[in-house]
Amino acid sequence: MSTYDRYTNAPESLQWQVPATGAARFSWEYDDGRDRLLALYQKGKDKQWDGATRIDWDLEVDPYNPLGTPDEALTLYGTPYWAKMTDQDKGNLRRHYTSWQFSQFLHGEQGAMVCAARIVESVPDLDAKFYSATQTMDEARHAEIYARFLQDKIGMLYPINDNLQGLLGDTLRDSRWDMPYLGMQVLIEGLALAAFGMIRDTTTKPLPKQILAYVMQDEARHVAFGRMALRDYYRQLSDAELREREEFVIEGCYLMRDRLKGVEVLENFGIPKQEAAELSEQSEYLQLFRKLLFSRIVPCVKDIGLWGERLQKAYLDMGVFEMGDANLDLLMSQDEEIAEQLDRERFEAEEQARVAEVEQAIADGGRLPD
Repeated sequence: MSTYDRYTNAPESLQWQVPATGAARFSWEYDDGRDRLLALYQKGKDKQWDGATRIDWDLEVDPYNPLGTPDEALTLYGTPYWAKMTDQDKGNLRRHYTSWQFSQFLHGEQGAMVCAARIVESVPDLDAKFYSATQTMDEARHAEIYARFLQDKIGMLYPINDNLQGLLGDTLRDSRWDMPYLGMQVLIEGLALAAFGMIRDTTTKPLPKQILAYVMQDEARHVAFGRMALRDYYRQLSDAELREREEFVIEGCYLMRDRLKGVEVLENFGIPKQEAAELSEQSEYLQLFRKLLFSRIVPCVKDIGLWGERLQKAYLDMGVFEMGDANLDLLMSQDEEIAEQLDRERFEAEEQARVAEVEQAIADGGRLPD
């Protein structure tokens, strides 16, 4: 079945064209480059994996409860709409919310793939080109995995959210070579990491947990790359140039905050758009979710040297200013460890099952399994 047939609301077109600006840059300097970035490039090569084999796609997923989402986390919980819903309606609501969330993850990963390819083209330093090439492959793998989960396990997709599409377009249209880093590596990837982490840590279902843990292991390297490259470059910029980038961050953060309402889902349940937006704003869970989503962005922005007065004021307005002191390196190392621990647990369980199967065959006096 075509992907087009699985969309809740058919997009106007299955293609979106963003006019390219800026220059392709070649470097004839083939020295060793920056040690830290080259070490990250080596790690990017070492950590490549195949989503078709590392993830256990045989795991069953109930499309009407794919994440084990509690009732309290759903926007309509406690409203008159909820009181009128049957169990089937509530299951369908969970399906739509998961489809909406993972569809935005999917579209964002394709955007990340395009931005990583743009960085390969436009960044002046060869070591950064090397690493971006590995990231392009990572993002292709992530898009492949999310698409498979949505199509095979959920059976439904949502179009890209307008605000996410707007930020992607602004990032790609800008001719300055550092803007794909700032828009994608810092804003979109930072927000995605926080969203992935919240679902990874709360879902009771093994397949989405695997997907999110393994994707986050890659994303931790991507954010480290953006921090490293931009921190070096932004030390060279004038105050005026830094202010321009801070304005981009402020606008992007408001856009990303406003994209998180899930109004599209409620509209598909017959709730008028304005009322759906108001219900979303009243959701205590959404308010907490929205605040925590900036846990990766704020310390990263501060770390790369964008911390002017207007940006700090914007973060105070959003209620996330205090997150600037979060230990981003600790968060990233935890992402790595969670994925590795998940691997250990899975493979130990598989080995134990294999040993038990062999022992049982021997006890039965039968033939050893192949």
